[in-house]
Amino acid sequence: MAKLIKGGTIVTASDMYEADVLIEDEKIAAIGTDFDAEEAEIIDATGNYLFPGGIDPHTHLDMPFGGTVTCDDFESGTIAAAYGGTTTIIDFCLTNKGEPLQKAVNTWHEKSQHKAVIDYGFHLMIGEANEAILNELPVIIEEEGITSFKVFMAYKHVFQADDETLFRTLVEAKKLGALVMVHAENGDVIEYLVTKALSEGNTSPIYHALTRPPELEGEATGRAAELTGLAGSQLYVVHVSCAEAVKKITEARSKGYQVWGETCPQYLLLDQTDLEKENFEGAKYVWSPPLREKWNQEVLWNALKSGQLQTFGSDQCSFHFNGQKDLGRDDFSKIPNGGPMIEDRFSLLFSEGVKKGRISLNQFVDLVSTKSAKLFGLFPKKGTIAVGSDADIVIFDPNKKRTISASTHHMNVDYNAFEGMEVTGEPVSVLSRGEFVIKDKAFTGKPGAGKYLKRSRFRSESELKMPVQHR
Repeated sequence: MAKLIKGGTIVTASDMYEADVLIEDEKIAAIGTDFDAEEAEIIDATGNYLFPGGIDPHTHLDMPFGGTVTCDDFESGTIAAAYGGTTTIIDFCLTNKGEPLQKAVNTWHEKSQHKAVIDYGFHLMIGEANEAILNELPVIIEEEGITSFKVFMAYKHVFQADDETLFRTLVEAKKLGALVMVHAENGDVIEYLVTKALSEGNTSPIYHALTRPPELEGEATGRAAELTGLAGSQLYVVHVSCAEAVKKITEARSKGYQVWGETCPQYLLLDQTDLEKENFEGAKYVWSPPLREKWNQEVLWNALKSGQLQTFGSDQCSFHFNGQKDLGRDDFSKIPNGGPMIEDRFSLLFSEGVKKGRISLNQFVDLVSTKSAKLFGLFPKKGTIAVGSDADIVIFDPNKKRTISASTHHMNVDYNAFEGMEVTGEPVSVLSRGEFVIKDKAFTGKPGAGKYLKRSRFRSESELKMPVQHR
């Protein structure tokens, strides 16, 4: 059945205007006024914004780590995402050395099929770059539509790849039209510092931050950027947390390198002192890169406003405090890394960014949706409100206040990193391809309704600015 959203204010990355939106066959069929749509379901959005559905480019659902598995799977994680205004996620397929890439992709299809309530795609981890792996890449791109590859520069003995692997991946990505992503920390030096701290009897959560200093994130970010420039390739730096990394990204872009950076709500709103909380409560805030000294927050906000950082992911990676985080009660290096962020990403950026004058409404949409759609081969199908685009629309009340709490969130985890924080602005209803997944703040979706997205090849900065024909 057709739907007509009336009375809302449409906000995209470039425009803001009042108009009605006609939805037919999962797509936006028309935008305007005075529609003759007698058969359509009328949705009153008076007083609300209409945003394109959020795109979270960085999630870890049903992911094994440190002897346990994240407690949000593709069902609970995507339900929480939908409540928060996100209609598309891109999750990470983790690979094992010595095994075909396709095996990892198949595993993640099994994890997600019949569970996701919103649309989703995959990034693919590259842990080694031998001929067998490199020969798989064209097939993965063509048949799976996976056009972004993740290389870890940290987690020695677990995920970390060497510089040769990173460089060869960059070279192949340039040839094939893929975007290389990096977790940028110097894993070798971190390993040394962790071993030293434990040998000296330093086991509490704060040492997670003290053994992963910002200099090591800056160094790795700069190294990856220079390798990208040498390869003439393209790079996306995930979860940027500190001034040192922002500086290296800014320098690389000033040289003309194709480098983009992502930050996350935790780095904008929390700081290193959270890891010092008593009774092991600091373990709730253990993720990598770690939280930084508070002054870095202003640097990150300024980088978002000025365009030095371009996207906003959640790095959703939830572990229960009781039964998972406490695996590292006597050894901080055994605390599972990650936090629950997927549900509050959208509202936190609006409340702390737009409402406090740090970013504009158009910048908000670009950061939370549009730029990720463009970088990861989803635009204009996703990431905007335009005729022909998927009808992924968030009806958003910009003045509604709520208090974030684990007692009311929809993630399958026993704490919330932003417990007690009041935010202004809340999704009222969320449509995914024209169907309500959240209606009047109630879940109306269906597990398995989310579609797997085959994504287009990477397009350069200059190409991103060109008009795109709807597919």
